[in-house]
Amino acid sequence: MRIHTSTIIFFLITYLSSCSKMISIPEPTNSITIPKVFGSDATATSAMAGVYTQLINGTDGLRTGNFATTTFSCGLTTILAGLSSDELQTSTVNNTLYQISANNVTAKLADQSYIPTLWTSAYTIGIYGANAILEGVDASHSPDLTDSTRKQLTGEAKFIRAFCHFYLTNFFGDVPLVLTTDFNKTSNLARTKQADVYNQIIQDLKDAQALLPDNYISAGQRIRPNKWAAAALLARVYLYTGDYTNASIQAGAVISHAELYHLEPDLNNVFLTTSNEAIWQLQQNTAVTNLGNATPEGALMLPNPLHTGRPFLVFLTSRLVNAFEPGDKRRANWIDSTDYTPDPSIPSSTFYFPYKYKTGVYNHTLGGVATEYYMVLRLAEQYLIRAEAATNGGAGGDNAAIADINAIRSRAGLTDLPGNLSNTDLKAALSKEWQREFFCEWGHRWFNLKRTGQAHDVLSVIPVKQPWKGDYQLLYPIPTQEIIYDHYLIQNTGY
Repeated sequence: MRIHTSTIIFFLITYLSSCSKMISIPEPTNSITIPKVFGSDATATSAMAGVYTQLINGTDGLRTGNFATTTFSCGLTTILAGLSSDELQTSTVNNTLYQISANNVTAKLADQSYIPTLWTSAYTIGIYGANAILEGVDASHSPDLTDSTRKQLTGEAKFIRAFCHFYLTNFFGDVPLVLTTDFNKTSNLARTKQADVYNQIIQDLKDAQALLPDNYISAGQRIRPNKWAAAALLARVYLYTGDYTNASIQAGAVISHAELYHLEPDLNNVFLTTSNEAIWQLQQNTAVTNLGNATPEGALMLPNPLHTGRPFLVFLTSRLVNAFEPGDKRRANWIDSTDYTPDPSIPSSTFYFPYKYKTGVYNHTLGGVATEYYMVLRLAEQYLIRAEAATNGGAGGDNAAIADINAIRSRAGLTDLPGNLSNTDLKAALSKEWQREFFCEWGHRWFNLKRTGQAHDVLSVIPVKQPWKGDYQLLYPIPTQEIIYDHYLIQNTGY
């Protein structure tokens, strides 16, 4: 009996999405076996595509309803990290999002919020899916699965596994390091020290670098990671772990490939499908939902109607809106506002929202051509990584850091930093560029505040976050249900 690729993908997606727990993942009961799924280049590549589909389209594969709250990688990371930092707020005080923005999280409240979804989706979609690909490719002896495809899929799977572990450890600290789909090995895993998690992430990304091609294999679209995507994420990980020499080397390697990457002069082109700044994007499914060709964050953040509609879930804080220098094009092009009131008899209120993505519910087209993909990695980060590495003893020192920062400032329409800044002032200026360039993108602001030791001083004075519960709130609690499933898991301190 011939098994069609579409049938295989249906079973694979259904199987992966049915996993409700990180640890207790049973053996598949359907007839889609390793020899069938990994018997040819086409079916094995389709299996990898199933992992990407769930990362961007949510756990039901349909992006129906409030889809972005079902998966860490289609908007939820940006929302929760933005609330925990100083980027986003919500107007309703009687919901879990408000308590997250107030850094007033308890284990019980977290269990009722979207925090457990960060955990479960990263493990059951990304990590489990990546491990299934790795094991399937390794176990297949089919001559129709070529060596080039084996290398490609192994590299992609290791990249995805590293990517997911990165977000887990930055939200939760020490986390189980899951390198297999074997239930007998994963059912009772203890938490792994963050340093060891990072070591595995680095190894996975090095392996991915060695296996993946220089160019993009999806008809020029940047929706499957290549060697430079692995280098870009590796540069970030080296920065986070304080390895400034290697952070500079990896970031510089990406920046040097001007034939593939350059900063888009027009800020409105940065998030397009054709962006030359894109290193890795996720491609949404435009045909199976009322959200059409909008990206997850476009659908989440843009009001409907655009300038008079109600903000959906969250909106920008005045602290962020006021952080931009006069004349900063990022403020003009990447932030917009809506004058909204639920009652025509009372004055409207102005709410600000991220406008990096221009397609939202207000102007989407069902089944239409996507003009924007969901940006995951982009070139501007590599400039800031290399600059920060240089301020901490990396290649080129402060002068090189100023040049890289000025590349970002120039694109934003700002004057260059002076060349005589002290190292302390330079680091402060760099922190501001991180904030203004990467607001509401994948948790950059919150993660940067935490890793640089600024989180307490910056966040504890914000009115909504007072009284400050304690720095233990800088890590989220492990979901209680996961601790019940796995008695080797220990809750984070303070919860």
